Amino acid sequence: MSEPTATAHPVRELVAYFLRLGLLGFGGPVALVGQMESELVTERGWLTKEQMREAIAVCQSMPGPLAIQVGIYVSYLRGGFWGAWAGGWAFILPNFVIVAALGALYVHFGGLQPVTAIFYGVSPAVIALILHSCYRLAKLGMEDWLQWALAGGCFAVTVILQAEVALLFISAGVIGILYYGTVLNRVSATPLLAAAPLAPVAPVTAVASASTLTKLLLFFLKAGALTFGSGLVIVPFLQQGVVQQYGWLGERDFLIAVAVGMISPGPVVITATFVGYLVAGFWGSLAATIGIFLPSFTLVLVAAPLLARHRSNRNVQGFVKGAYAAAIGTILGACVLLGRIAIGDWLTILIAVAALVALFRWKVSNPLLMAVTAAAGLIAFPLLHPAWVMVK
Repeated sequence: MSEPTATAHPVRELVAYFLRLGLLGFGGPVALVGQMESELVTERGWLTKEQMREAIAVCQSMPGPLAIQVGIYVSYLRGGFWGAWAGGWAFILPNFVIVAALGALYVHFGGLQPVTAIFYGVSPAVIALILHSCYRLAKLGMEDWLQWALAGGCFAVTVILQAEVALLFISAGVIGILYYGTVLNRVSATPLLAAAPLAPVAPVTAVASASTLTKLLLFFLKAGALTFGSGLVIVPFLQQGVVQQYGWLGERDFLIAVAVGMISPGPVVITATFVGYLVAGFWGSLAATIGIFLPSFTLVLVAAPLLARHRSNRNVQGFVKGAYAAAIGTILGACVLLGRIAIGDWLTILIAVAALVALFRWKVSNPLLMAVTAAAGLIAFPLLHPAWVMVK
């Protein structure tokens, strides 16, 4: 890892910059990283092009949200160890405040019919958003038959068994080491993948117990440390844990959490904040947020120097390629599982198809798509009275 750059007031500058980026940074990890490169290299001259390329390459090869990790890495180069902590949490803070506030509003107003109507329209659009993002990820990083075979296997396991996603990623990574690495000596060294930017409703409580907070913290620590690929990889992982394993949320609430994560600024993994609030109120949202992001700080400050030295190693590259393929399969599997809840009549099918067309043809923004489909839900719900929609 390069040495930190000396500045007069590094921490104050970093905090101010990343607070603004966290508040206004829409568009997903690729857009956020591109904005950082434009502003910090070209406009402000905080970093060299080589330092920025190193930051992106190293962070792409680690689990966790790409944009946040690049921000932590950049903050380290600019302000050292404490600069990394200050800049990273400043990047996260606006997202935390926005999503925790949305969680509070949802808990307070979630029993009203207009809320159900909004998410009647929004939920199928969320499925379209996930599918569109998955297509972009596949186009970016799927290169050969083995990656597609791994993706197909992970898709099948996710749909049929709803298995632990972390094990799928580790298994796929090991297969990648065996095939692409030096063990079988199949291929020569190649550049790293440009990984992109992963029933009845359970009762929601705002009273947090120490046991629940501990479980939330440990679960999201695990999620932050083991989910490779894009931020969307968190979707199948959270569904398996939050809905299937612990039963903290029902499928409908979980879909709402995913929608909030996708339309708010910052990374999709901020979904964890919303989930934490629904499970255990403010302290639950705080525990979940710390849990999901803390591994990123540890990885960037501890593992990044090692990866910077060894990222051309074929075994490292093989693991990343295998894990990337697993990300594609599990995201598609999650789409199937969530689609059973989000799509249940002709209108939701129409919304999902129209949203996909709009995303591919006109590249509409996530907030605009959510606003249009929410309006459609508000208009159609009282007219159609869809009995299949789970009402809180």
